[in-house]
Amino acid sequence: MHYDQSWMGYGWTGGLEAGAISAAVAALLFALIHWRTRGRRSHGAQIAWAWLLALALTASGDLWDMFYFNFARLESLQLLKVKLAEVHDPDGISIRVLCELVGATLGVIVALAVCNARRPPR
Repeated sequence: MHYDQSWMGYGWTGGLEAGAISAAVAALLFALIHWRTRGRRSHGAQIAWAWLLALALTASGDLWDMFYFNFARLESLQLLKVKLAEVHDPDGISIRVLCELVGATLGVIVALAVCNARRPPR
């Protein structure tokens, strides 16, 4: 799912902004899943669902663009120009994808630590 990236920076700046968005979404999703299941699921299932949903919501557009530009047959220069014009910062797409993956992972880890710190010991 592509969200409006026109306000984002280029290169590492845009990657860090995308990673921060992924981290925030992953943390919120983990907290929501943790609250909704109330301990009926293991932490592994909660982590996996939160991470996958966060990546589907925040990184799927960039992942698809990266896949498309590597494997699609762009047989004309005009088609390539049209496709590249639709992408914000095509030179920094791999940095953005890396930061989104790392951000989602860190968001889930931080949310897990916060949820476990609030739980009373047994």
